[in-house]
Amino acid sequence: MRSSIQAVVFDLDGLMFNTEEIFNLVGAEMLRRRGKEMTPDLVTQMMGRRGPESFAVMVDWHQLTDTVEQLLAEAEILFRETAVGRLAPMPGLHTLLELIESRKLKKGVATSSSRRYLREIIEPFGLLDRFDITLTAEDVTHGKPHPEIYLTAADRLGVQPTEMLVLEDSHTGSLAAARANTIAVAIPHQHSSYQNFDHVHFVAERLDDPRIMNLILPSPPQGERGRG
Repeated sequence: MRSSIQAVVFDLDGLMFNTEEIFNLVGAEMLRRRGKEMTPDLVTQMMGRRGPESFAVMVDWHQLTDTVEQLLAEAEILFRETAVGRLAPMPGLHTLLELIESRKLKKGVATSSSRRYLREIIEPFGLLDRFDITLTAEDVTHGKPHPEIYLTAADRLGVQPTEMLVLEDSHTGSLAAARANTIAVAIPHQHSSYQNFDHVHFVAERLDDPRIMNLILPSPPQGERGRG
């Protein structure tokens, strides 16, 4: 399988950066203001979806009187306040990027978030120019778990979906990757570790998990296989 991988595509939130931790704090505060609770089941339903779709779930779940637009505006303010001093890359991100670049593989980001948000998160860390493509909510008609964003990523990178390794942190996102027939790998965090990942190739502990690194490393020459 290692030799078949021609590109690697990253989700953004909770995968490259610890933003799901911040989103969880934001959602909990928004619901606290309304006398409601952010439960694990609600987190599962909201995570990985585009913003309007995610907050539509929150409205329906708790029968809120707020509009999705009102919640989005409130969440944006709270996110910026909460992210100060908290936003950080997920463990192993730089190590994995360096390995991918050493192999000269194509790489991209495919997120359910907006392009403006993606730039605000990635640019301060100097990572935006290191990716061949970036796909956001504005680039697709159907959000995750629909496979469109990963099928589009494969097309723009010039590879077959079966040649593309996709790294996701949520059930919703990894299901989109699996439905696109990519090599889907899940890297859950504390807010998604209880979700269902039966559809992925395997579940890793962090971005520089040896199993991920081994997928990207070149296969040994034919004559060296089986030695030792």
